[in-house]
Amino acid sequence: MTALGWGLASLPLILAVYAYVAYPAILWALARRPSDAARSARAKPPLVTVVVPAYNEEAQIRGAIEAILAQKYPADRRQILVLSDASTDATDDIVREYSARGVELLRMPARAGKTAAENSAARSIRGEIVVNTDASVRLQPDALPLLVAAMADASVGVASTRDISVTRAGNANPAEAGYVGYEMRIRALETRTGGIVGASGSGYAIRAELHRKPVREDLSRDFSAALTAWRAGFRSVSVDAALCAVPRTASLGREYRRKVRTISRGMETLYFNRDLLDLVQHREFAWKLVSHKLCRWLVPLSTLPAAVGLLLLTPSYPWMWYVLASAALLLIVVGLTTRWSESRLFPSWIPVSVLGTLTGNLAVLHAAGRFWLGHHDHIWEPTRRTEPGLEEKRSEPA
Repeated sequence: MTALGWGLASLPLILAVYAYVAYPAILWALARRPSDAARSARAKPPLVTVVVPAYNEEAQIRGAIEAILAQKYPADRRQILVLSDASTDATDDIVREYSARGVELLRMPARAGKTAAENSAARSIRGEIVVNTDASVRLQPDALPLLVAAMADASVGVASTRDISVTRAGNANPAEAGYVGYEMRIRALETRTGGIVGASGSGYAIRAELHRKPVREDLSRDFSAALTAWRAGFRSVSVDAALCAVPRTASLGREYRRKVRTISRGMETLYFNRDLLDLVQHREFAWKLVSHKLCRWLVPLSTLPAAVGLLLLTPSYPWMWYVLASAALLLIVVGLTTRWSESRLFPSWIPVSVLGTLTGNLAVLHAAGRFWLGHHDHIWEPTRRTEPGLEEKRSEPA
């Protein structure tokens, strides 16, 4: 029983070392092999459709549109399509102000969620390439042409931006930037070894024929994009120079809820596409999917059998009771802190990096519970990323 106890208790550590240390190291070793990307020549820039889903985004939609209009891409080769998920505020009116500059509004008759709106919008898309972005983020001026340039490689079906976490003043947020930067480095290594297994929801380009394939309404479209591309014989890449500024969420509680929604939809998406986990059939892609997605989720989930392992060890090691009690207390503190910080910025008495890691793992457990109980997130709730006092004020019509 002691051997079993130690085996179960060590599961989280083993999985964490593999997912966050060994997997990147293997990717780094594989990335040293040369790239054989083939690019096709284009007579003129392809027609691109930029899609911006929005629900009650009157505080942010103007800035998102201005950032897209500022892209260094020919205006006559660009379609901007804002999908209003039956917004009830001034979002639609603000979008209409830009109609003379080529911005189109497609309003859903009833709120049905982001994925449902994107499925319905397929018939309105005119571009060869579709760039999906979000009202709360800001594509940098070179992002669009760089994403399109990556799609010149005939083997690429999806090209994703590199996200940068920013604060109130637009500077890098050290706490979130640490994890986001790590994630972007992993995607860069995956790109150099064949491709990524999930695009950034903040901004990614996809071939129109792939985008038009409907996605189940409770699934994550950005995660599904890379999986759909793989099934169609394409690979997905991350474009390091295509930057997208992602503001920090305003409160710990809001960030926690965002993570729960994102992870639970990711779990649904992976389960729906579970055949892609077949290492025999899908080989390197399946290995990346298991390592990048599944193993990361299994780290916090493995704390449940680890607790059983600690209980099995208590007869031989009574001090294990203190370990269990400390873990339980920590879980309670993190949960209460998340709730306490509902309308506040991240509390200063706990290092944000530590709190972010703990709440992230707690969010996985919460999301897994929702997934297990069959709670599907059909209705999209957009992330309100701006901090108090940072909301964009409505200006004069464009």
